[in-house]
Amino acid sequence: MTLRVGILGGTFDPVHNAHLAIARSALEYLGLDRILWIPTGAPAYRDSPVAPAHHRVAMLKRALEAEAHYAIDERELRPGAPGFTFDSVSSLKGENPQDRFTLIMGADQYEKRDTWHRWADIENLCDVAVCARPGSNPQGKAKTIPMNPMAISASDIRGRLGRGEDVSAMLPAPVLAYIRAHGLYR
Repeated sequence: MTLRVGILGGTFDPVHNAHLAIARSALEYLGLDRILWIPTGAPAYRDSPVAPAHHRVAMLKRALEAEAHYAIDERELRPGAPGFTFDSVSSLKGENPQDRFTLIMGADQYEKRDTWHRWADIENLCDVAVCARPGSNPQGKAKTIPMNPMAISASDIRGRLGRGEDVSAMLPAPVLAYIRAHGLYR
């Protein structure tokens, strides 16, 4: 049986309500059977995540525990994992050749796609869907996922937590409880 699987990657440092809204919109609008959440390791092409991988995975598990259509894939956290989207999509496709994959991304990342490792090959392996932001107009092969923008970012959340500010409206309650219990982002 062919499954339609969305791939949502990121540091999820921490996972927040905008991530969940993107996943919900993609699931519904694209008619996906499942969303595969792929937390990144420490790629050479960007800053390393603040929280260690085991905490980020634990927060993801708490955020997704009630969602039957969501799964976590830790392949980019394995020792020696290259951390490139192409490698993850290629291995997923190799493991599940019957499935149809859609890479889900924000308009900001899509606009930088030409800098991505083997972007043309990614587009040959899977579909691409972009969550558009106001004023963005994704070009190319990407499908646009309509959704209302949310003014939430992980860096803003980390900053607010560091200043002792309230972020309860930005995070799922179980994620915030985990952050507090483990003293993350102080």
